Amino acid sequence: MNNVTRLAVGSVAVGIAVLALKAAAWWMTGSVALLSDAIESTVNVVTALAALWAIRVAAQPADAQHPYGHHKAEYFSAVLEGVLIVLAALLILRESWAALRAPVPAAMPGPGLAVNMAATVLNAVWCRVLLTRGRALKSPALVADGRHLLADVVTSVGVALGLVLAILTGWWILDPILAGLVAINILWSGWRLIAASLSGLLDEAVPETMLARIREAIATEAGGAVEAHDLRTRQAGPAIFIDFHLVVPGDTSVADAHEICDRVEAGLKRVAPNASVTIHVEPEHKAKHSGIVVLD
Repeated sequence: MNNVTRLAVGSVAVGIAVLALKAAAWWMTGSVALLSDAIESTVNVVTALAALWAIRVAAQPADAQHPYGHHKAEYFSAVLEGVLIVLAALLILRESWAALRAPVPAAMPGPGLAVNMAATVLNAVWCRVLLTRGRALKSPALVADGRHLLADVVTSVGVALGLVLAILTGWWILDPILAGLVAINILWSGWRLIAASLSGLLDEAVPETMLARIREAIATEAGGAVEAHDLRTRQAGPAIFIDFHLVVPGDTSVADAHEICDRVEAGLKRVAPNASVTIHVEPEHKAKHSGIVVLD
């Protein structure tokens, strides 16, 4: 079991523990705001399971039917998570609207809040682990899960502060209002997650900083060539795909051209260890006098 899979399994376990705590907090109080928090935790468990499935699929090696690997499975998981977040927000809005028409004081608000905050602390710790390790491991599924948990932590803190205010003032109408605000925040979080994941599915290019490093590696390592043009990149989870045309002098032998390509590929691997590089060699009359100038 690799590091990404271990973290995904950990997310399922943490999600179940947090759901149990938040469900207990809602059962103790009857608060619709705490119910909204528990519903979001239900989504956390489902999406953690989806992320685990996607990570296991993405880890499979390339095969005859998937020659470029299975990396995009993680993006499907992230899109699913975004859709489920939106559905959870709609359920919360329905519950908050019903409670807004007939607000009811929460029972045992103090103990219920204490249990809910214990779940929030656990979520916050695991959120930091997922975001830090997910970015380091270049796992879209783990990062998406971490961002979702971050939104959950923020809304949980807001719910807790609002319920404290309701206890102090006796304005129990704040309870459904808080639930509605939680739902709106979750809707925004879900939409951002879906948009970010669709970028990956649509073969978005690598970030500008990485693209600059790739161009520099080609210019530095392609000594003996004339130029490189038509550079294209795309990213799928931890994998980066790079292809471009490399123009060499017309009298360059196949062996010498191959040596230049090997040197360039090695340089690109130092910049992006998970890169898959495709180089199309062309004779000098194919030069476009644009693109990447090779440094002598």
